[in-house]
Amino acid sequence: MKIVVADDSALLRDGISSLLESADHEVATAADADDLLQCVRSAGYAYDLVITDVRMPPGNRSDGVDAALTLRHESRGFPVLLLSNFIATAYLTELFADDSHALGYLLKDRVGRVDDFLKSVELIANGGTVIDPEILSSVAGRQTPTTSIDVLSAREDEVLALMAQAKSNAEIGALLHLSDSAVSKHIGSIFTKLGLAESDPGHRRVRAVLLYLDSVRTRSREPIPFGTSSL
Repeated sequence: MKIVVADDSALLRDGISSLLESADHEVATAADADDLLQCVRSAGYAYDLVITDVRMPPGNRSDGVDAALTLRHESRGFPVLLLSNFIATAYLTELFADDSHALGYLLKDRVGRVDDFLKSVELIANGGTVIDPEILSSVAGRQTPTTSIDVLSAREDEVLALMAQAKSNAEIGALLHLSDSAVSKHIGSIFTKLGLAESDPGHRRVRAVLLYLDSVRTRSREPIPFGTSSL
């Protein structure tokens, strides 16, 4: 695969690049968000994945995740893996609000095994999603105790599971043999039962999915893969 690694730390940038190259991937590098955007755009978005830090120059704030959002807006579903030292909850919600295909968020200090990291890279590049469980806990933990998915009916649980696989309403309907209106009704009921307010319509879907993923994660606390695209 062709991968861009963007990090302002030369040590981390070169280390990740060497790791990927040892796995037979072709790697380009960028030291800041502007270089990252230029690199991908100049190649006509011909890369299979971008791995970027969240905080990078030139602003040393959210430049990395801003660049990731820009790339995904310019080329829908462009594969991105955020590799950071901290949890940027607000940006996680924005990233996953519209389309969770080909997207990942891992914490640098919790990437313990090279093989697992390389598997995550492959999964994201092929349309799946990987989130570190610490991030899930941070987001889902903000919900009230009454938002357990145990309150959902069996059909609602099926619908939410497919939402967690990044399926659209139309895809959910086709898989469960439901009409569009029936799918919408089930999703509305899910939002209500999980206590997700209508005042936050753009984020209710992703917050419901995060609650679901948090409920099914294993006690091993490994990064959770989900939403592998079959297309």
